[in-house]
Amino acid sequence: MKSMPVLFIGHGSPMNAIENNPFSAKWEQIAEHLPKPKAILAVSAHWFTPGTRVNDSPAPQMIYDMYGFPAELYRVAYPAPGAPETARLTRELIGGAARIDNSWGLDHGTWSVLRHVYPKADIPVFQLSVNRDATPAEHFALGSRLRALREQGVLIFASGNVVHNLAKVRWDMDGGFSWAEEFDRYIKQNIVNRDFDKVVRYKQAGESASMAFYTLDHFAPLLYALGATDEKDAVTVFSDVCVLGSLSMTSYLFEAPGGLDETTLPKEEQT
Repeated sequence: MKSMPVLFIGHGSPMNAIENNPFSAKWEQIAEHLPKPKAILAVSAHWFTPGTRVNDSPAPQMIYDMYGFPAELYRVAYPAPGAPETARLTRELIGGAARIDNSWGLDHGTWSVLRHVYPKADIPVFQLSVNRDATPAEHFALGSRLRALREQGVLIFASGNVVHNLAKVRWDMDGGFSWAEEFDRYIKQNIVNRDFDKVVRYKQAGESASMAFYTLDHFAPLLYALGATDEKDAVTVFSDVCVLGSLSMTSYLFEAPGGLDETTLPKEEQT
């Protein structure tokens, strides 16, 4: 079996779940290039917990962890089944203090994207939490333990944002502040060059790193994704843009060479 890809999506606003825009269009189109997985392991920024937790529910609940949005968004359903056996295998691969926790389910970091990528909700999905106590290096190392799942038909899907500073959001701004663009560019350059250590040591980016985010919740999923990659993986960068001043939508696909042709994706636009 060919190794499954690793996907990191800059998920942005929950409204992307119900809007037809350049981001949701790319999420829909990229699905055409992905082999159908047996299961999806989702690492979402919105399950940020003490320690590492894995959901092994056979029917994960919907989590509407956002406030002040239109009622339509709270009616979105993504009734994907869970993957109990694969979830328990994941806990074994992680080892240590990882534990099963079904108090959570599928939050908007997961369903806002997957309802575009796999709209039938017919692929089992389970979530892995982001450990708020871990260092960047520990997040990366934990991701490396997930790599074996790719050989068993599991798509590793990480969801967050490279730049995520809601305190600095400008609702009337199309692009990004200079520091947001600078940090996003630093991360992208080092991912493309496979210099992942510089991504882990993101503070080397300088002042822009101190502005990009204040907590690791939205950045850490990228580190899990990078840890799960193979050195032979090709990388495709898409949705390569900052919006609202302080939010990066830049996304990455890692897969065996000969996969996605980026020219078939919708052209870059800012919204």
